[in-house]
Amino acid sequence: MGRPPKNVSKSTKKQARDDERFRNAIEGKFGQAKRRYGLNCIMAKLSETAETSIGITFLVINLSTLLRQISCLFFVFISEYL
Repeated sequence: MGRPPKNVSKSTKKQARDDERFRNAIEGKFGQAKRRYGLNCIMAKLSETAETSIGITFLVINLSTLLRQISCLFFVFISEYL
């Protein structure tokens, strides 16, 4: 917080860049969840209900990723036999 220091070491700059890259990947997944899976449309009144809806949304995201990977493997095996 506050004004950044004038002399910043290379290791500090590298650590900041690495942290940004990691954050961008995570924020990208949240953006995808909002766009494709309706994470921004949760209107639950109770916090438990909202937490459950968010958990189910991320479960669906993980299941769709798993299904995509399995279907790719399936098509690779099928193409070998054709």
